[in-house]
Amino acid sequence: MLLSIITVAFRNLQGVVDTHASLAHLAQAGDIRFEWIVIDGGSVDGTQDFLEKCNGEYGLRYVSEPDNGIYDAMNKGIAMSRGRFALFLNSGDILHKEAPDAVRQLKTQSDNAMVIGDALLDFGNGHKIKRRAKPGWYIYHSLPASHQAIFFPLTGLHTWRYDLQYKISSDYALAAKLYKSGFVFKKITGLVSEFSMGGISTTNNLELCRDAKKVQRQILHMPGFWAELSQYLRLRTTGKARALYGKT
Repeated sequence: MLLSIITVAFRNLQGVVDTHASLAHLAQAGDIRFEWIVIDGGSVDGTQDFLEKCNGEYGLRYVSEPDNGIYDAMNKGIAMSRGRFALFLNSGDILHKEAPDAVRQLKTQSDNAMVIGDALLDFGNGHKIKRRAKPGWYIYHSLPASHQAIFFPLTGLHTWRYDLQYKISSDYALAAKLYKSGFVFKKITGLVSEFSMGGISTTNNLELCRDAKKVQRQILHMPGFWAELSQYLRLRTTGKARALYGKT
């Protein structure tokens, strides 16, 4: 099994339907073994019925039960995964039609690499921009790629999990821990995913910045001056994006 795609959902049936539909791009490729794992927080909106009707398509396995938030649910998905790499596409995130070309590049990657690709960010009203993967050293400021375009090696995830003390930036904390323990970033070409801006990590930028600074100081062991500078730049960037695209 090359890839485990993990989807976390709660009361978002349409999002689960959209994510499911996008997996056809990968299935139609024919040469990529993958599975779909859905962790639903006990929704009563028809999500369970839809998943049951999928009848195991795309190697689907799922649970529907209360959890302690999105990162707790992601950890449940990790525990169920059987692939070499894991990709987190939450409900409503979609696999880009070009994703098979990116996923094929995983076959030649080592199990000590976080493999990063490009993502398409949808700001609404037809406005989309591409977020290109950055060099690995960018981890000292932020994630080098969108979370939905990072293929995490399961060898690392079996040791490191999402830390629930980080309410918004546990994805950043996880990547930082892997990086500091010897896992490298490897850049691949092509679009991996597409997702809408407006989730908790894009709307609550003050808490995001506080969380990120904590990661930088406690995990990456950055000097205070550089962590403060990173926070200042992050606040400016997220503030401009919210003002420009109407996010509150």
